[in-house]
Amino acid sequence: MGSMSKIGLCYCPTPTKLTTSTPLSSKLKPSLCNYNNNTNNTNNNNNNNNTLSHIQTSGLIACLRAPSAELAIGAARAALNSGIQVVLHQLLKEYPTITLGVGTILKAEDAKEAIKVGAKFLMSPVMIQDILLNIKDDEVLYIPGVMTPTEILTAYNAGAIIVKLYPVSALGGVEYIAALKKPFGHIPMVASQGISIGQIREYIIRGASAVVLSDAIFEEESVKQGNFDCISQRARLAASVANEAVKHRRMVQGL
Repeated sequence: MGSMSKIGLCYCPTPTKLTTSTPLSSKLKPSLCNYNNNTNNTNNNNNNNNTLSHIQTSGLIACLRAPSAELAIGAARAALNSGIQVVLHQLLKEYPTITLGVGTILKAEDAKEAIKVGAKFLMSPVMIQDILLNIKDDEVLYIPGVMTPTEILTAYNAGAIIVKLYPVSALGGVEYIAALKKPFGHIPMVASQGISIGQIREYIIRGASAVVLSDAIFEEESVKQGNFDCISQRARLAASVANEAVKHRRMVQGL
C-alpha cells in the first residue's frame, strides 16, 4: 500500500463496556470509527511517537459506523483494500501493518479495556484528565478533543502531544483551524466532524495533521446495503487525496 498503509480506521464502541474475552468485531454494534508522557519509559514514548508519525504521514483517519459486525467487517475490508489501513482487532494478522484506534473514550476504565484489546491510540470528544493520568505507562497515544484556544493549551500542558479539534465544521471549519495554528503551530491537530473528501486537501494544507472522515467514506446507505464497491471507490479517492495533500504540505515546509 506504500505511503498510504499508515492510514487508520478508528473504532468507536457503544457504551457497553469492552471486554477481552471475545474478538473486537463482535462488539461492533452501531459504530466503528486510528500517548504517553512517561519520560522514564523510552519504548512507550517511541511507540507513541511512531503512532503520531503514522497519523501525520497519512493525513487520514477513517471512522466507520455499521448496524452489524458483519457489515462493519465487510466495509472495513473494502476500505483496507482500497488504501485505508483498518484497525479491526481480528484483522491484525490479515493486515499486520494497521494502527488500531478506539474512539469516543469517555472513561479511564474504558481506555484500559481498549488497550487490552489492542488499541494503539484513543480518541475522545473532550479531554479526560483521568485518561491522561492513567494510561501513561501504556504504549498508547491519547488524542483528546478540544474546541477553544484555552482547551488546546490546557490539553497540551497536561501532556497531550496531539489534539482533536471537534466539532470542527460547527466551529468554522478550515478557517478556524488555520487561525488556531498561528499561535499553536507546535501542537499537532486532527480535524474532526463534517469533513468531505473534497475538503481534505485544504484542511491538511491549512494546518491539520490529519482529518477524520466518516460518512464521506462509509456512506450510511452503502454500509447498510453492503455496497462495498461504493465504499472502495470513496476510500480509494480519500486515500489518494490525503496522500497528495500530505506531500504538498511537506514540499511547502521543505521537508
